[in-house]
This record gives sequence, structure tokens and C-alpha cells, in this order.
Amino acid sequence: MLSIGFIAVPHFQVMNFAAMSAFEVANLTAKDKFYDLQIISEAGGRVTSSVGISVETEPFSKKVYDTVIVSGSPHIGPPSAKLNKFLKNASKVSRRVSAICTGTFILAHAGLLDGRRATTHWIFANEFKKNFPQVKMEEDRIYIIDGSIWTSAGMSAGVDLALGMIEKDLGADMARIVARKLVVYHRRAGGQSQHSTLLDLDAKSDRVQTALDYAKKNLHKELSVEQLAEAAHLSTRQFSRAFRLETGKSPAKAVEHLRVEAARVMIESGCHSLDTVARETGFADRERMRRSFVRIVGQPPQEVRRHAREAA
Repeated sequence: MLSIGFIAVPHFQVMNFAAMSAFEVANLTAKDKFYDLQIISEAGGRVTSSVGISVETEPFSKKVYDTVIVSGSPHIGPPSAKLNKFLKNASKVSRRVSAICTGTFILAHAGLLDGRRATTHWIFANEFKKNFPQVKMEEDRIYIIDGSIWTSAGMSAGVDLALGMIEKDLGADMARIVARKLVVYHRRAGGQSQHSTLLDLDAKSDRVQTALDYAKKNLHKELSVEQLAEAAHLSTRQFSRAFRLETGKSPAKAVEHLRVEAARVMIESGCHSLDTVARETGFADRERMRRSFVRIVGQPPQEVRRHAREAA
């Protein structure tokens, strides 16, 4: 059985503990208690969240946890000396030490991230860089694994982090089953961007959102404006006007951004040739994909792949 110690810091954000549900569902799916979950804190007893909900915790002890996870909080000041000491010791005896959201600041204060790659919620990334220049902050990532240290972006990214751990421990099939039972639309890989094109486009109406969903599921097709308008049950003229009004982009530009986002995930996975990526994401050829990447990402696909390989 693998023991997991969730550290509840003062004013922790409740969403951070959604990660616990992933491990719980893994236990239920495996029909065995593979993970032993425990909420811990410096002094034990009740710890109050940022919204006033309290949880009962066990105090730090000499128990060795397989995995330690630090929760995030809106307050990102230096942790106590006792918490620092606990984390430094955990980094020596635990298989994994991790942080969700602004919990990354706590690991950095403890000196566990010096010279390592890490991520956090994109809103706090610049502040993190200013305070910890010795850490290689990559704010455009869902989660990052650097040796035994795992860090994730904010809020829901903690679930992705937990699913990544479950995949390491129990395999990809179990992680997919757990994601499905959690009703997670898609288990995001660690290298995936924190920013979603669908969120950035921010469609207001169901019809435009339906067209975007259709486009995302059919990127391998040509996707003309007429096809998207038909998916939205609007005339081509009505659709084009409504689309630009709601998203600020033309349908063609929006589809290009969706193609680049999907292609980037495939490229960073390292499992596909660039020709395959271009074909699967609807680019006519590698050159057209390259031009779109330079326009939107600021670098060609080969450079994106090189950075992903270096990080791996």
C-alpha cells in the first residue's frame, strides 16, 4: 500500500483536494486499498480553508510517506520552519514530493526546487520568477515532473497531477478508467498548455460553441465555414457574423488555433512524426503546419519537439 500525505496549509483552497478523489476512485476501481490517504498539518487538528470549510488533520510525525502533496493557498508567504524541515526530510525519504498550484512556492522556500523545472498557476508565475530565479519556471504547463519532484498548475490541474501519478503506479488503462469515473472530459498530459483555445475563444452562444466542439473533434477534416455553419444550424452569413462577434476571430483563424493546439500536444508527446501530426490535425503538409506554428507559437514544430525532448 502506498501512503499519501496531503499537507493542508492554513487557508488552503478546497479545489486542491479534488486530487484526493482520483486516488480514492483508483482504490475503488482496483477493489483494493492501493493508496492510504491521510491529511496532515504542522500541528494537527482543524485547519480552515480559504472559504471557511475546516478539515481534521493529523500532525507531522516521523511516518515516511510514499508521496507528499502540498496544497495551495491564496496566501503565498514563507512557510514555517517546521513545515520547511518536514519537506526537506520528505525529499530524502519519500518517493515523490509534490505541490499543487501555489504550493510550488512552499517547495521553493524549502529549497527543493533549486535548479529544477517547475510550474504553478499562471497568474502567480511572474511573482515566482522574481522570488526564485534559481528555479526554471515553466508557467505554460499543466504539471511538471523533475526527478522526484512534481508540481502542477492551479486548481483542477491537481487532478491531472494525481492521474499522472496513478498512471505511473497502476498503468495508463487505470488512469483512463479513473478519469472516466471522475467525469473528466480529457486527461491532460503534463506538457499540455494551461491555456485552452476553446476558453480563449469564449463562445457565448450554444450554437457557436457547438461549432467549436465540432471543429475540435474533426480537425483531420478540411472544415470549411459552410460545414461549421451547418453544425451550428445557421446560414453561412449568420454564422460568420455571430462567430466573429462572440470570439473576436474569423472561423478560419479559430480553427487554425485549434489545429496548432492539438498538434503541439502530439509533438510534445514524442510519439508521432511531424508528417503524421500534420495529417492528423488537418494541416495539408508540414510546411503549412510550420507557418502556423511560427505565427501562433513563435517557433517552428521542430523547436517545440527539441524543447520537449530536452525537458524529458
